[in-house]
Formats: sequence, C-alpha cells, structure tokens
Amino acid sequence: MIHLDAVSFIEMAAVGLIGAAINTLAGGGTLLTFPVLLAIGYPALVANVSNTLGLLPGYAGGSLSYRRELAGQGRRVIILGVAGAVGALVGAYLLTRTSSSAFRAVVPWLILFACVLLAVQPLVSRRLAAARQGPATIGPLLIAGDAAGGVYGAFFGAGLGVMLLAVLGLFLTDSLQRLNALKGVISMVVNGVAAICFAIAAPVAWPAVAAMAPAAFLGGFAGAALARRVPPTPLRIIVVVLGIVVAVRLLV
Repeated sequence: MIHLDAVSFIEMAAVGLIGAAINTLAGGGTLLTFPVLLAIGYPALVANVSNTLGLLPGYAGGSLSYRRELAGQGRRVIILGVAGAVGALVGAYLLTRTSSSAFRAVVPWLILFACVLLAVQPLVSRRLAAARQGPATIGPLLIAGDAAGGVYGAFFGAGLGVMLLAVLGLFLTDSLQRLNALKGVISMVVNGVAAICFAIAAPVAWPAVAAMAPAAFLGGFAGAALARRVPPTPLRIIVVVLGIVVAVRLLV
C-alpha cells in the first residue's frame, strides 16, 4: 500500500482539477492524471481504475454547467447513454479479467483514428447532410460507435472524449457546443458504470481518489464555462491536437 503524503495529495488534487477541465473542454485529461498516478508509484491497473473514479465527478460538474446546451437532447441522452453503459460493462469486464498490455498497444492507433475522424468531420457531415432526405437521426451506426466508445472508455479512458465527439459529429447535425455537452453526459455514464464495477472488483487507490474527486468536480464545471468562449474551429483543433498528444505519449 502506497502512502499518499500531503504533497502528493495536493498534487493529485491539482491534476484532478486540471484534468477534469481538459476533459470537459475537449477530452484528453487522462494524459495528465494517469502519468502522475504512475509517477507516485501506483501500478498501471491501480492507476487506471483510480483515475476513472477520481475524474468521474468532473463529468458531473461539466454536465451541470452545460445544462443550457443539453436542453432538448433528452432522447439522445437516454439512447446513447444506454448504449454507452452497455459498452462500459463489456469494457470493465475485459479490464478486470484481461491483461491490458495488448490493448494498450492498440490504443494510440485508435486515438489517432478518432483524430482523423474529427479533423474531417465538417466535410463528412456536409456530405452526409446533403445525402439525407430528412434531419439527422440516431441510427444503428451511431449507436454501435457509441457502444464501442463505452467499451474503450471503460477499459482505458485516455481519449474517450475525442472518440465520442468524433462519432457524434459524424452522425448528428448540431453545434459543436451541444455535441460537446452530449459527449460529457455519455462520458459520465460510461465512467460511472466503470467506476461501480471497479469499486467492486478491482484494486483502487482510495486516497488518490479522495484527493482528485472534489477538485475534479470544480474542474469540470470550469471547463464547460471555458468551452463556451472558444469558437467551434479552434475547439476542434484543440481536440485534435490533444488527441495526437495522447497518442504520441502512449506510443513513446
């Protein structure tokens, strides 16, 4: 058992605050928090599950701050939330019963693929909109992509927000801010389901979670306020850049 001294406790609170803000703003906050947990000395599995629990309140804070953008998206939240939850159950099951080494080797390439999707999303969305006879709807491909994101997010969550935002942007016609708000709710559901599974069946560094969680809530709330002040194109660039940084960091 690792003893979390006062300095490490404050450090974890600080990275929880910043990591949650980054998750709400664009995604990729795990790039900051997960390496810090490793540096303190926690094994990779413990760091992974503790990171999930510690950052979970950040999604709640972000969703609370994004109430205005979530208005009118109740049907999307229910359908995509359920799909994400089912995927999260599968991902949590795999993580608690399978070595993460093989999957972690694939993770950077999945994130880079998501970055490509997000980068070309405006062009693809315009072409999809031109081909559609009516307004965008929640179809089987979106539900499948959302569920796949749930599997990935529960197993190893770095870049989950990038992947979800890319998938949502490809299949839904809406402003980036509203999609970002929807992404946050789905991420909260995915991480909430994973957190319950991990609390029951996986080793958790509870002192680190206690340090991160309250700060993460504040960070998530602040991240949504900041995101409103960033125009769509710069926000998309931020998301793509953060995704590439996550992928490169995991590769090296």
